Amino acid sequence: MISVKNLSKSFGTHRVLDDVSLEIGKGEVVCIIGASGSGKSTLLRCMNGLESYDSGELTIEGRAIHRDDRDIHRLRTEVGMVFQRFNLFPHRTALENVIEGPVYVKKVPLRQAREEGQALLQKVGLADKFDAYPAKLSGGQQQRVAIARSLAMKPKVILFDEPTSALDPELVGEVLRVMQQLAEEGMTMVVVTHEMDFAREVADRVLFLDQGRILEQGAPEDVLKNPKNERTRDFLRRVIHAI
Repeated sequence: MISVKNLSKSFGTHRVLDDVSLEIGKGEVVCIIGASGSGKSTLLRCMNGLESYDSGELTIEGRAIHRDDRDIHRLRTEVGMVFQRFNLFPHRTALENVIEGPVYVKKVPLRQAREEGQALLQKVGLADKFDAYPAKLSGGQQQRVAIARSLAMKPKVILFDEPTSALDPELVGEVLRVMQQLAEEGMTMVVVTHEMDFAREVADRVLFLDQGRILEQGAPEDVLKNPKNERTRDFLRRVIHAI
């Protein structure tokens, strides 16, 4: 589904991604962990064409993804993105936020978009919030609207950039449950997260990114409980006190 080969990216003299290579299969859930500034978010943004890269190759189903591609807007509709801060339109209701893309980008008829949008909001547990504005929703509810909005575009893969980091602890679980359901349904997902329990229980594979390089990857049980790299062990000691 996703192929990344020798991807590098610098901001000025700072190399954020350094020769990153990975393959992600259809239906696979990959969690990316690492300290702040390790390049995790930049890697996701390159996958979605929100950020350009300096060298290497990045393809989704064999089609090159690059910010400067004239078809990038069409390709981006197939790669959903859920951000830390929800990015909902404050002047639109939950349902209006969900149907914005299908109606204006994919030209789905309004009635069909509304029916599908309502079904998606029901799916994420917000059947009673169709007409609520973001300011009237909790952070967890706003993030679930954001997930429904991404699903409304019927993407082939969804990228999650620390989707629970801006939430109060008691709201994290409701978002993770929706993500776990998507994983069980076979959605291809790449998740940047500090939620190690989620990575352990849901991910097919965990990658540890450090200073722009993949230092370790493998099954969650191996990476999170028996890491081979000392830098991975040090990171996990500080994050989950388990190693």
